[in-house]
Amino acid sequence: MAKWPFSRPRAGASVAEMTRVGFLGLGVMGQPMALNLVRAGTDVVVWNRTPARAEPLVAAGATAVETPAAVLAAADTVIVMLYDEAATDHVLARATPEFPAMVAGRTVVVMGTNAPAYSRALESDLVAAGACYVEAPVSGSRGPAETGELVAMLAGNDGDVLERVRQLIDPMVRHAVVCGSVPAALTTKIAVNTYMITMVTGLVEAVHLADRSGLDRGVLAEVLLSGPLASPLLRGKLGKLLADDFSVQAAIADVAKNTGLIVGAARSVGAATPLADTCDELFGQTLRLGHGSADLIAVLRALERRAGEPVQ
Repeated sequence: MAKWPFSRPRAGASVAEMTRVGFLGLGVMGQPMALNLVRAGTDVVVWNRTPARAEPLVAAGATAVETPAAVLAAADTVIVMLYDEAATDHVLARATPEFPAMVAGRTVVVMGTNAPAYSRALESDLVAAGACYVEAPVSGSRGPAETGELVAMLAGNDGDVLERVRQLIDPMVRHAVVCGSVPAALTTKIAVNTYMITMVTGLVEAVHLADRSGLDRGVLAEVLLSGPLASPLLRGKLGKLLADDFSVQAAIADVAKNTGLIVGAARSVGAATPLADTCDELFGQTLRLGHGSADLIAVLRALERRAGEPVQ
């Protein structure tokens, strides 16, 4: 792995002038997202807790370093795509004496999905340390991440910075929407997830009912895909259900985390979310049944368990 020092681009540089962009987190989503940046010609320096995840990036032309601090030292703009708030705080050394010097003068773009209240507090700490902050969660799973078909939501308090970030992430997304000030992007993402998760859970429940009734899943799929409900998401999830393919696109563990965020956000504003509440219970049960690394359609296992079928 290469090590610092690197020459840093000047603060406030345009996308065209940026010599290096940092990327922290190369998981199911982060790795293909970063690859799309590299393949678009962006000079990217990466770090991941498991170094082997960086190997495809290095093969494509990225530079891998050994610590998050080395990424922040090398890049003016740093994208963070990590699992949760604790991981984000850790890599940024938040609440440590090193934090202000590490982030000062940088634009930190957090693309993971976190609680709105956390994001607002993180923005406050980054701005106090002399950094810029942009919320940029994305809607989509591993497939759209690989093909650059994600939808990004952006929020921040500096229009010029938001525009630079919008241009920067263009190779990773099909569309980007500026939502307003922090935490408007995450609030939007949570609302989008409410629809997506309840919709897919409804599909799985329909398949479960068909199975228990002795129907052919293929017949159900033909009807669904021939009518107004047809969509790329429906087509993809039905294909996986027809093939009993539970390989991960969006993991049960991630969806369970997101249902928790939905319920928490709803409680904070007094919103009623009975469908999301039920999904939170179902995905939590699926996680406890040992399917955390399977695709979200594995919520079928919780439905089967509730129907008294043997645990798979």
